[in-house]
This record gives sequence, structure tokens and C-alpha cells, in this order.
Amino acid sequence: MGHKSIKYELIEWLTKLEDPDTIAYLKVVKDSNFSDRNWWCDLTDEQKARIERGLRDVDSGRIISHNDVKKKYGF
Repeated sequence: MGHKSIKYELIEWLTKLEDPDTIAYLKVVKDSNFSDRNWWCDLTDEQKARIERGLRDVDSGRIISHNDVKKKYGF
């Protein structure tokens, strides 16, 4: 799938998107691509906490490999 096809697929998906959290996140991503600002500053406290929790999980070895997930869910 070429970049153009992916863009059109994303545009179609975006027009139907209703989740305000996802929309806000995508806005942060978009703005971070055109700015020298640190994207971390644009995240909510909840988003930062979730990222930090995920990093602690990785450090503690509480992870599941991509292959294990594929096996479990049949992908």
C-alpha cells in the first residue's frame, strides 16, 4: 500500500472518528511534527503517567512479545 492510499484511508477513518481523546492525541502528534517544542510538554498528566507506567513494566520485565500475542490471538 503506497503513501497516497494510506493517507486516503486515514482521512476516511478520521472523518468518522468520534473519540475526543484520540482526536486530541492526534492533534498533539500533528503539532509536534511542525514544532521544535518538546512533545512531552503537550501530553496530559494521565498520558505521561501511562507512558511512565509502561516504561516501568518494560524495566521490570512485565512484557509480552509480539510473537506471543500473535500466537495467542491467531494472527
